[in-house]
Amino acid sequence: MAFILAKKIGMTQRFHENGNVIPVTLVEAGPCVITQVKTADKDGYVAVQLGFGIAKHSTKARQGHVKDLPAVRHLKEVRVDDAKDLARGTTIDASTFAVGNVVQVTGTAKGKGFQGVVRRHHFRGGPASHGHKDNLRMPGSVGATFPQHIMKGLRMAGRMGGQKTTVINLDVVEVDKAKNLIALKGAVPGSRGSLLLIQTV
Repeated sequence: MAFILAKKIGMTQRFHENGNVIPVTLVEAGPCVITQVKTADKDGYVAVQLGFGIAKHSTKARQGHVKDLPAVRHLKEVRVDDAKDLARGTTIDASTFAVGNVVQVTGTAKGKGFQGVVRRHHFRGGPASHGHKDNLRMPGSVGATFPQHIMKGLRMAGRMGGQKTTVINLDVVEVDKAKNLIALKGAVPGSRGSLLLIQTV
């Protein structure tokens, strides 16, 4: 399984050999350094901790954790089946991926703020005429005769976005090993400059 941390650059397009336009998202993938390898004997599970980016300011705790390695801005843990070939200090770059790979991308979705039910849950809203005043984007009835309170989990207005989101089955369209750039078909979660975790499916 290939994995890497990346920074979202933005969306653009590429042309296929048959002339079709492919919408792609450009990401700056790595280089990442393995800062810690967790084993089943010592930690109870097998995982690899990746470091990405250059930290302008680092806490004493993080400085002691990375020790002789470069000061990294982001740390993220990835579960793996086998970590025998992975050692602390190993560098991972975009060359671990190839054109045609199918990947899943995990990131933090854009925060939309407090939104109503029409935008948040795709409600149809009420009628706009025949005596319905100020009722176009209202949720409608939410109560019940029994048990005389609002049921948990009822779809209502509230904060939208800003949660961890994973998009699966994205094709790798292009890999630029010199610049550590990867072009992924379609859209990925997050705003420009946000952190992403890319893993092969």
